[in-house]
Amino acid sequence: MRFLMLKILPTALLTLGLLPGAPQQSGSGPSQAKDLLDRDSPQSSAFAFLEAVRSHDYTRAARYLDLRKLPPDQRWKVGPDRARQLGQILNKDSQFDVAELSRDPGDEHTGRERVDSFTVNGQDVDLELERVTLRNKLSIWVFSSDSVERIPRLAQITSDSPIEKYLPQPLVAWTFLDTSLWRWIALALLAVLVAALSRLLCALVLRLVRPVLKRIWRQADWSELDGFVGPVQLLLAAAVFRVGMEWIDPSALVRPFLERGLSLVFFLGFAWLLMRTVDAIIRRLNIFLRSRHRSFSYSVLPLASRVFKITILLLMIAALLSSWGYNTTTIVAGLGVGGIAIALAAQKTIENFFGGVAVVSDRPVAVGDFCKFGDRMGNVEDIGLRSTRIRTLDRTLVTVPNGQFSSMTLENFDRRDKMLFHFTLNVRRDTKPDQVRELLGSIAKILGENPKLETGALPVRFVGVGTYSLDVEIFTYVLTKDGDEFMRIQQDLYLRILDAVEAAGTALALPTQANISYSAVSAPQPNGASSLSHDRVAEPRP
Repeated sequence: MRFLMLKILPTALLTLGLLPGAPQQSGSGPSQAKDLLDRDSPQSSAFAFLEAVRSHDYTRAARYLDLRKLPPDQRWKVGPDRARQLGQILNKDSQFDVAELSRDPGDEHTGRERVDSFTVNGQDVDLELERVTLRNKLSIWVFSSDSVERIPRLAQITSDSPIEKYLPQPLVAWTFLDTSLWRWIALALLAVLVAALSRLLCALVLRLVRPVLKRIWRQADWSELDGFVGPVQLLLAAAVFRVGMEWIDPSALVRPFLERGLSLVFFLGFAWLLMRTVDAIIRRLNIFLRSRHRSFSYSVLPLASRVFKITILLLMIAALLSSWGYNTTTIVAGLGVGGIAIALAAQKTIENFFGGVAVVSDRPVAVGDFCKFGDRMGNVEDIGLRSTRIRTLDRTLVTVPNGQFSSMTLENFDRRDKMLFHFTLNVRRDTKPDQVRELLGSIAKILGENPKLETGALPVRFVGVGTYSLDVEIFTYVLTKDGDEFMRIQQDLYLRILDAVEAAGTALALPTQANISYSAVSAPQPNGASSLSHDRVAEPRP
């Protein structure tokens, strides 16, 4: 309100011709040149100074101060800071009124004008405007050099901070980025104090809450609460530091950087807290579904956890940029346009991602399954967003891109409900039919007596006569999904079938080869030809 009145009042006074610079009729004497900064009278100089302070143009405001006692190399740095402090002093004093200052430019006998007065240690300290003459013989009104020296002390006394009045002068006078040294020290101490306090408070609350939760739900594992301590501590520290920063009140030049840093810490802690929550939910679902839906819990849940975490991270980045003042709509639109180029450059990555989604949703294999892919076999250890890792029989780890893995023909051995026992028994060609019947009955009895076998209507059949053997086919299922148990049952069946072959009085067939020898007999024949005798000896082929 004061600035509004100060802006309107001089305009009206100029219109009425009551301020220097207004058109006036001078009865005598030559007209004096007008100062471009409006420092012709005490009132116009003070008003122009306050206007420069209001617009935060402290470099211009420093030109209303007499800085001749300062070294030339320090005037450009100290001057604007003293001007800012003087503006704060005058604005905080309710007794100061610029309209009460003189409008008279003065003459050589008029040299000073009191602007404001304060009491320091029982003594009155004045702020004065002084009439000085420049090299070009132009007389102007500026705040006196004595007043400029008193500004830091008066700024400390009139400060809104209750502690600043009792601090040593250097802690208040020395500034960096328009912020006093004591405020920087206070911010550093506040950060250390907040970090220690939040850590201690979180540990205390956790110690008090955990026994109560254990009494309410004894079966639950409350050790997961330890994972929430970090993000809660970070959020609490950001909130407490924000409150302390308002009390310390850094300058407007530093405040935006501190606020952006706090926003970064807050959204980082919030994203961390949401990710811990996702981990806790996924862990609970994994325990609940492990016994009923093992493949779902080992393959779908890890992938879902990663997708949720990436989504949380992207949302927190968008919220952070929005809090910093960036237009997220424009950013998203830019990403949409650039997404085409990114998609073209990352075709394989996108293909692998959707391949992983296809593997997880279609579930041809799951984590922990033993499968055959291509010409190799192994256990699936992980199905990620980009690739699937499989531990082979050689104990090597094979990483297959999901785009390629999803298009393979996959044979999942762990999905078998039972295992096939099928082979053809070759007995000797000279086995008699009764021996074959006895062998068929013995093997059928062996299969029927085993409760682990699903025999069907005709598990043993005589299927044909081969070149060197009589062929008996055995076809049955072993009611197990465990490979080791299947091998034990298969071994027992082989041994008992060999016993049945031996009990039937026959043996397994071996391929044979015939050696033919020719001997010539020189007995004369009627037609003059000689006779040949053939001796055939059959020997087994090795």
